[in-house]
Amino acid sequence: MKLATYEYDGAQRIGTVDTAAGTVTDLQLAHHKLTGADSPFFVNMLALIEGEKPASELAAKISSSAPAEAIVPLASVRLLAPIPVPHQIRDFFAFEQHFKNVNAMAAKLFGSTPDIPPVWYEFPLYTKCNRYSVVGTDHDVQRPRYAKVLDYELELACVLGRRGVDIPRESAYDYIFGFTIFNDVSARDFQMKEQVGQLGPAKGKDFDTGNVMGPWIVTLDEIGDPHNLTMVARVDGVEWSRGNSGGMYHRFDAIIAHLSMNQTIYPGEIIGSGTAATGSGLEQGRFPPMGSVVELEIEKIGTIRNRFVA
Repeated sequence: MKLATYEYDGAQRIGTVDTAAGTVTDLQLAHHKLTGADSPFFVNMLALIEGEKPASELAAKISSSAPAEAIVPLASVRLLAPIPVPHQIRDFFAFEQHFKNVNAMAAKLFGSTPDIPPVWYEFPLYTKCNRYSVVGTDHDVQRPRYAKVLDYELELACVLGRRGVDIPRESAYDYIFGFTIFNDVSARDFQMKEQVGQLGPAKGKDFDTGNVMGPWIVTLDEIGDPHNLTMVARVDGVEWSRGNSGGMYHRFDAIIAHLSMNQTIYPGEIIGSGTAATGSGLEQGRFPPMGSVVELEIEKIGTIRNRFVA
């Protein structure tokens, strides 16, 4: 299923998307029309995800038999981030070639050639993101006033679907609900300044509209192998980046196993893959100008597009 959070007729709703038909089905309205009652699973996306298998099965059943009055054209709704306020966002740094590309550009721009630290190969490394700064497709991304340069980062995001702790790699995919697209927007010039402090990015990424997700969540059964997806970025319709999720050195099973060591993970948490190889302007020494539209596309999921504005 493709599951979206959207605004329609003045209200926030969740529904299933049929991209072939260009329609979205309001799950709560369909459930009410079919049964005469509302479902607690369809209050919002987090409720559906936290409902685990019973909620997903009910969503599929309701969607397949929804009455016409619960189905509207996709073009008539405003898509929001699939989970407008996730429980948690952790962004990993899983693509080796991205790391190498960034280091090569650093050498070109700054005359230095930093190596990938050995610890990076030992286990997945990550940062935490601001869960309150999430927006969806077609929402303007605003450059913070303290920065001059905005950059995109093309990432695949995993949505967790079950609670667990100390999860073995061989069971990790049982804890995945689905996948969405993640643009981990960076105020690149400010990020470069603050990372000299060796604490990682803070205000270089932590600003309103800085985390873009969407256009919907595609459940794991429709994705199949998440490590064989073409990933493309375009700026004003011109292709800037092309990569593949197969370039992840640390894959999602290793990430989930590492993350859950002595720590409970919860349904509705987001795990970012990190930037795909070539999946940022930084790697190319160029950045989207203000006013341009950045489109990120991942095979089997769709496309998110956002205008970068001052």
